Amino acid sequence: MDQIIVRGNGPLHGEIPIAGAKNACLTLMPATLLTDQPLTLTNAPRLSDIRTMTDLLRSLGAEVASLQDGQVLALSSHDLNNHTADYDIVRKMRASILVLGPMLARDGHAIVSLPGGCAIGARPVDLHLRALEAMGVELDLRDGYVHAKAPAGGLKGAVIDFPLVSVGATENALMAATLARGTTIIKNAAREPEIVDLAQCLRRMGAHIEGEGTSTITIEGVRSLGGATHPVVTDRIELGTYMLAPAICGGEVECLGGRIDLLAAFCEKLDAAGVSVTETDRGLKVSRKNGRVRAVDVVTEPFPGFPTDLQAQMMALLCTAEGTSVLEEKIFENRFMHAPELTRMGARIEVHGGHATVHGVGKLRGAPVMATDLRASVSLILAGLAAEGETIVSRVYHLDRGYEKVVRKLRGIGADIERIKEEHPDE
Repeated sequence: MDQIIVRGNGPLHGEIPIAGAKNACLTLMPATLLTDQPLTLTNAPRLSDIRTMTDLLRSLGAEVASLQDGQVLALSSHDLNNHTADYDIVRKMRASILVLGPMLARDGHAIVSLPGGCAIGARPVDLHLRALEAMGVELDLRDGYVHAKAPAGGLKGAVIDFPLVSVGATENALMAATLARGTTIIKNAAREPEIVDLAQCLRRMGAHIEGEGTSTITIEGVRSLGGATHPVVTDRIELGTYMLAPAICGGEVECLGGRIDLLAAFCEKLDAAGVSVTETDRGLKVSRKNGRVRAVDVVTEPFPGFPTDLQAQMMALLCTAEGTSVLEEKIFENRFMHAPELTRMGARIEVHGGHATVHGVGKLRGAPVMATDLRASVSLILAGLAAEGETIVSRVYHLDRGYEKVVRKLRGIGADIERIKEEHPDE
């Protein structure tokens, strides 16, 4: 396994281009299954999760071409010849469940393995299945697979009232409803920018959708969808991660393509902590206001609240803040696995269930640490940027799922960081 070595190197200066959103792209790609016409996605991120979704779509008979160094994806599902999403692919990534709704909507049947992904809690798919059942789908769960069949004549419109906000379930229901007979109303829908991006893409394909970005989305089913070209929205999680680099190290960094509306709650917490965020013609410029950052309390919530996917990175910042901070994780259980690793670097953190209390220290110390999941891996890199000495981050394969060219981007603003390949004696 590769390792990343980080050496604290003082303030950071320069600019970082922000990629297209991983979570948006992973949702947009299965939309190709809704039509036999071409779908082209621009501003695509170059990540291992994108390759996994590519493999899954190809296994179903879709064509996927990666163009312009991976930043453009050309997809076509004119000849689907398989309706089984196999465990060997699905187990790698939870977003694989998003092929279920489109296949049911277009062809009326699908067999999809129950998904895998990061080890940050159970993250069940029951809300996905409940939404599809409301649209008339017959479900049979056996041998680790969901066997699903639409009623004769196809999916039918329904009122879907989610008891909990679920981004993935909203996405699956939204895609399925575009080809359903009649009207579908999704209540307590997720409001994330990725949902808005999906709705905009589907509308370009000919779908009739209203209300995306609010808690109620209305979809009038159409007989068929066509092709489209759609730019993937900016990755707000990559954006927030790189905004934290000058916050934790000092200096000033401009995040190209960034927008405050993508991260309003996060920006409010940075402001309270003593970090300046200003919009420019090219993105967001970030710097510390005056010396050491201040402690703030954080509660993760569905959009537009503070994102759970920035909790680990925010904890890295608060490890060096003046005062005591409390972070409450309300989205996923078991998502403080980075805390013991940060403690190895001199952080003072106490975890009790869904709460973590962080007592700020004057300085972190470099240490060997191990990444436990995608966001934890980058939080350790951020901590290493501000630590004295050398930090060695192992198991960085998690990083490749959500951040493209992280070493190159951080080097571009002055970080002392490198990636080393593990040597194999038999090679």
